[in-house]
Amino acid sequence: MGAAPRRLAAIVLLGALCCCCYYTQVSRAESVGYGELEEEWRGEVVQLSWKPRAFHIKGFLSEEECDHIINTSKPQLEESLVVNSDTGKFMKSTVRTSLGAQFGRGFDAVFRRIEKRIASVTMIPVEHQEGTQVLHYVNGQKYDVHYDTFHDTVNSRKENGGQRIVTFLMYLSTPEEGGETVFPFADLKVSGPGWSECALQGFAHKPKRGDAMMFYSLTPDGKVDPASQHGSCPTLKGTKWSATKWIHIYPFGMAPPTPDPNGCEDTNESCAEWAFFDECTKNPGYMLTGCKKSCKTCGPAAAGAQAEHSAGAKEALKTA
Repeated sequence: MGAAPRRLAAIVLLGALCCCCYYTQVSRAESVGYGELEEEWRGEVVQLSWKPRAFHIKGFLSEEECDHIINTSKPQLEESLVVNSDTGKFMKSTVRTSLGAQFGRGFDAVFRRIEKRIASVTMIPVEHQEGTQVLHYVNGQKYDVHYDTFHDTVNSRKENGGQRIVTFLMYLSTPEEGGETVFPFADLKVSGPGWSECALQGFAHKPKRGDAMMFYSLTPDGKVDPASQHGSCPTLKGTKWSATKWIHIYPFGMAPPTPDPNGCEDTNESCAEWAFFDECTKNPGYMLTGCKKSCKTCGPAAAGAQAEHSAGAKEALKTA
């Protein structure tokens, strides 16, 4: 299995494990994925659908966090754009009539705190997240059914983070009517009163201030999931505010590493992951030469570690 499939399989497995249970308190500075969580948070994750794989995260944002994102966005609202499938560039389109604002990853302390919380829920490091997109819908504004995955050959490149795997959608307000997130090709459908005509086309989820929904755009084998096509139903009464985080298979927006002139490099993209699971000790024969940077065995330390490993190997041969 190649490095990319292994990475995708790990992300899918961790996501499946964490999203079918109640979240308990995470202590300060406890490791989450490959990072550190600097807050304590309790929340409930409820499975909504398996096709697409969608989950409801209750009470994800506080009232103060919702207000902060909305108030920060208001001065920057512009007409929302979509990605051109041929060129990979953004453009205006009638399929999306909302207003939006874009914020880079780590925009301020509140955004950073939320990003770390998203990483703890999804079990995918913060570095895989795009910036935050805040959207404002009113007076029938909507976003027609679409994929969140890329269909051009530019945005889905590994150096651009690869394909989007997870969408994390946070609701900052509760519309009075409409504004549901709808999945027309899901294996379930909603019915009965209380849903807009748009929502009755398939499976739908109602926005509630402070809650969030996450869904996978890829199936466990890495293929685009047709059931992940979704839209924002027209907001018929009241106002809908939402904030979206798209999460990639690979780190997003990271500059490629500069080659080390002293040869202190990793030869495999999974070195950091293997080192995290103590493979530097368990498999020194490969790790101490192929993953020098992650095992921190560069320079004089590398020579000493290699000598110690070679001596141990020779002794094992003598006693074999």
